[in-house]
Amino acid sequence: MFGWPVPSILLLSIAIAFFLVYFPYLLVAAARFQVGFDLGAPRATFDTLPPYGKRASWAHQNSFETFAPYAAAALAAYVTGVDSTTAGWAAIAFVVARFLFSVAYIANVPPLRSLMFGIGTASTITLFVSSITQSLQS
Repeated sequence: MFGWPVPSILLLSIAIAFFLVYFPYLLVAAARFQVGFDLGAPRATFDTLPPYGKRASWAHQNSFETFAPYAAAALAAYVTGVDSTTAGWAAIAFVVARFLFSVAYIANVPPLRSLMFGIGTASTITLFVSSITQSLQS
């Protein structure tokens, strides 16, 4: 797919997903500079952020929560030798969905945000199922 082997897509998707954890934080940082922050109580600053900054913070936190299961699923698929186009598309779908999830969260578009969360979750489940199936066939 796209001239890349599926195992390479799986590993690359983990790296991109890791970057996407910090993508929303760029706007959190911008919002924190806008309102100022107290180094002695940095978490208290989040209550004073403008709405887009709060949503960016929530998107950042949610990205942490979804990264661990996805990384485990993609690594399991990699280690078990999953080499199907379904797995490749699941990895691509995950990173695209997570990018759009953050954009939708920050832009305050709840239906799109929920749809992207669902696609990301389905992608993770697809990779876990592919890994289990592959390991049972070996």
